[in-house]
Amino acid sequence: MRPILAAALAAALAVPATAEQPPVSLQSWGSFHVGGREVVISGQPVREVLFSPGGVPARVDPNGTYLMGMMYAQYMIPANPRGQAPLLMWHGGGLSGVTYETTPDGREGWQNFFLRQGWPTYVSDAVERGRAGWTLIPEQTGGQAMVLTVDNPFERFRIGAGPGSFARNEVLPGNQFPADRESYLSFMRQIVPRFTTTDDLALDAYLALLDRVGPSVVLAHSQAGLFGWRAAQERPDKVRALVLVEPAAIGDPAKVAALRNVPVLMVYGDYIAQDSRWPAIRGNGVRFAEAVRAAAGSVDVVDLPERGIRGNSHMMMMDRNNQAVAQVIQDWLAQRGLWR
Repeated sequence: MRPILAAALAAALAVPATAEQPPVSLQSWGSFHVGGREVVISGQPVREVLFSPGGVPARVDPNGTYLMGMMYAQYMIPANPRGQAPLLMWHGGGLSGVTYETTPDGREGWQNFFLRQGWPTYVSDAVERGRAGWTLIPEQTGGQAMVLTVDNPFERFRIGAGPGSFARNEVLPGNQFPADRESYLSFMRQIVPRFTTTDDLALDAYLALLDRVGPSVVLAHSQAGLFGWRAAQERPDKVRALVLVEPAAIGDPAKVAALRNVPVLMVYGDYIAQDSRWPAIRGNGVRFAEAVRAAAGSVDVVDLPERGIRGNSHMMMMDRNNQAVAQVIQDWLAQRGLWR
């Protein structure tokens, strides 16, 4: 067998077997960037840079106009759409759109699930993440980029049993995240640097995405819960429904009335009561939901264990039962007339 074919066969065999699924037919598939603003930098020294070993040094003047704060989006439109609006899928902190594209052990992700249901999907890489690009202009980012250590998500995303669990290889009982070492390291390969100081830039880009795509369903995870809430408050006419998967933050309390016509679903996983941080995070979210209801809005809060769906980590779209969780969201959207 030729080496290239042998390598391809080996790679195919390395992917875990999944249930036989019919092909997904698309009418279109592409990508684009939105948002961003021009920034002028001055007063920096000119340098000579060798871009390639053995090459000729080039004079690089870092002064000038830069474009920063843009966002990337990839869309897939099914041949026979059944979703009544595009589904925008927004990832959490330190992550990218890969969150929805696959799972660490090679199963289908939520992008596949919702495409198979007939939803036009738009999976984005937020400002400063992945294909959105990167900048190190301190005057604009306002801080220093950070990246997670290998043990951090294991212990903080309710996969392992608290501090030190990564070193002990101790997974929470019944946890559904694929936490064997190779799968977990595959997840860590998705982690990207992030700023904690670029929220305004990110929100501007998400608003630009809504303005370009038009009325949509927004599905937001973790950090993106902040952007989901606030985008719906700023563009209530552009958000047909808001699905928040363990949102890490709330919206603007002064603008809860803007959400009165935006149906909201909040989904929480397992192991929350015994965690050191998540009871407070969930409590903040539920109190904000109550404020929205008091302003004549509609918010449904689903705790998956109460539905008999157990073992879910913070990364429930990657858990082994991710299809069951996605079905909860699908059913809710269908009940609101957003799927036919």
